[in-house]
Parts: sequence; structure tokens; C-alpha cells
Amino acid sequence: MAKTDILAIILAGGRGSRLEPLTRDRAKPAVPFGGAYRIIDFTLSNCYNSGIRKILLLTQYKAMSLNRHISQGWYKYFCREMNEYVDIVPPQQYNGESWYLGTADAVCQNIFAIENEHPDYVIILGGDHIYKMDYSKMLDQHIARNADATVAAIPVNCQEAAGQFGVIETDESYRIKNFEEKPRCPKCMPGNNDRCLGSMGIYIFNASFLYEKLAEDAASITSSHDFGKDIIPKVIGKHRIFAYPFMDENRKQEAYWRDAGTLDAFYEANMDLVSVDPLLNLYDAQWAIYTFHPNVPPPKFVFADGDRTGLAVDSIICPGCVVSGGAVNRSILGHCCRINSFARVENSVLFSNVNVGRGARIRNAIIDKDVVIPPQTSIGYDRNADQQRGFTVTERGIVVVAKQEHV
Repeated sequence: MAKTDILAIILAGGRGSRLEPLTRDRAKPAVPFGGAYRIIDFTLSNCYNSGIRKILLLTQYKAMSLNRHISQGWYKYFCREMNEYVDIVPPQQYNGESWYLGTADAVCQNIFAIENEHPDYVIILGGDHIYKMDYSKMLDQHIARNADATVAAIPVNCQEAAGQFGVIETDESYRIKNFEEKPRCPKCMPGNNDRCLGSMGIYIFNASFLYEKLAEDAASITSSHDFGKDIIPKVIGKHRIFAYPFMDENRKQEAYWRDAGTLDAFYEANMDLVSVDPLLNLYDAQWAIYTFHPNVPPPKFVFADGDRTGLAVDSIICPGCVVSGGAVNRSILGHCCRINSFARVENSVLFSNVNVGRGARIRNAIIDKDVVIPPQTSIGYDRNADQQRGFTVTERGIVVVAKQEHV
């Protein structure tokens, strides 16, 4: 079956309030990750690698950074003449002047754009998760089971799922018999008292079935207009709704799927990348992660004179960086950062164009783009001092310095 029969809808309009201040002026899908990427790149790369080349990207809050990234880095991968595209769709407000009320409402308000493409199937995706997945395999199973809708699912720890995940119960054929959105006490999987089957927020619908259910939901005054809270629970038992066990394309022993929805989770996901054997494999050419690469020179390391040695150990250093007599250890440097003489950066994530002054010390920190760290400054060594300067300090002690923050 040609993959042009399926249309992807990526929901990329969330506020990402738990990632403040990194989402102060950008949507969560546009937050940089791993030095060279944005979070949205993982969902888009999954679509591209799965052969899904018709994509509507629904934006809402603080979308300028995301729009610029898509236009600079992603349009070149799609051929309009072959009916391939990724289109950015701002809120059309067909149903009034309000913002999207929920995930189902976001899709419903763009129903005309979807119908104009005449898809047989529609896949609904979030734009703010980090994982590798072949959606075409999920589509094949959806078709083989003659399903009306299919929900991607992954085993998660019950304590972790409480209040955070939709929880699925299935029969032996993976037909869903119960779906509860973010329960406080999730029901564990049979024979496993520690894990439950969590929804990944990935749905495949037969297009005609989707249109019908969206219309019914839009007419309901009691609905919150959300797929997980409303549409999926209402169709279970009445229609053929199946779960699809997550099949990871990361090719590691343990399946990798991260929300990275809090600052501490985001930091840990980045720090994994500098380990000797990261859980997330960014170097697999069989499942490449695409992005926008600016036209900047290779990274450069200068000076080797005692303590004034430009070096980086167990780190990711992106193009355009200059490590000029400073030392970087277990850290990620985005494009065009500069580490000046005698400066030290440890266990930290620096976004693009950060300038660390001579003799400055940074550890256990996330530094947003374009921040200038004055000479001899210390960040991450005194929690009280960092808080007094107005920096965000997480429960685990990670210091976050926002864009244009006074250091």
C-alpha cells in the first residue's frame, strides 16, 4: 500500500509549562536537544523514515522558533511535485475565537484541511516526545486487524504512570477492553504487578471513522474534546479498537521513549547522550535523525599549556564551537559556543551561541542560547547564590539560565 494513503497530524502547540524557562518564548517541540537537534525532529524523522510524506503540523503557542526551524531544515526533504509536504498550520479558529480546547478539538478545527487530502488513514502524533518508531509497521497491523482505531502502547512503571499516562487494558489479541486517562491508581498488566500498559498518545484512525467521531465529540457540551479523555474511551466495546505494542527502532536492549517534560527529565535525557553507551543511539544511519544544520565551521580546540588547555572529554561539541584554553567535561555544547581560557564546564547542557568567559565555572546547568557568562562567574556551585540571581534551580539541583538572563 502506498504511504500516500496516510496523512500525519502532528500536534505541536503545547505550552510546555513544566519546561519553563526554556519554553518562555518557544513551543516545547522547538526546544533544542542533544546539541544539534530540536525535540520535533524525532517525530518528523520517524514520519520521514516510515515513508509518511504528507504531514500537517498544528501549532499554537509561541510558534515562531518552531516555524523557522521547519522552514530552514525540513522543507528540502519533501517534493511538492510528488505530493510530499510538511505544512505548518496555525489555529484557523473555525469554531470560534478560542485556542484549541484539547487534542481532538485541534484536529477537528482543521478537518477541512484533512478532508482535502482524501486520506484513507490518519495518524495523530505528538511533537514533543523523543523516540524512534516505524509508523508503517503500526499501520500494517491496523489494516491487518481491520481496526477502526489503533493506539500505540508501551509498558511503564505503575508509579510513573499514575496521573501521567493513559492506561490500557487489552485481551489476548490486543483488542482494547478498557482505557483510562491518567488514573491515580493504574491497573497493572496481568502477571506483572509493577508495570501497566501506557498510551503513547499515538493514534491511527480510519479517516471516515475519525470524521464521524470528531463530529460527535464537537457536538457534546460535556466533552473536554481530547482523544485520551473522551474519544477513545467512548468507542471501546462498540468498535474495533486495538493496542499496538511499541516496536523500537533504536536497536538497544531496552525500548527508548522519553517525554522529557520536566527540566530534570530533560537534563537526564541529554546527559544520557554523553555516556559511553547512550540509551538513545543518534549514530544509527539506518534510522537517521534529520534536522537543520547551520552553515558554520567545524569545532576548534586551541591552546595546550598547563591549565590553559582547550579540551573536551565525554562530551558532544557541535560545529562552530571554539574551546579556547577551557575544559569541557560530560557536557553538550550547541552550535557556535565559545569556552574561553581557564573556564570549566561540567555536566552541563549549553544551547547555541553561549559564551563562557575567562575563568568561569559551570556545572550541573542548562544554559539557554545567546547567554554571555562573564569572566570568573560560578554557576552550579552555590544553590542559594544561584537562586538569588534569579536562576531556576530544580529539585535535583540543576541550574537553568534563560535567554537574556542577567548573569
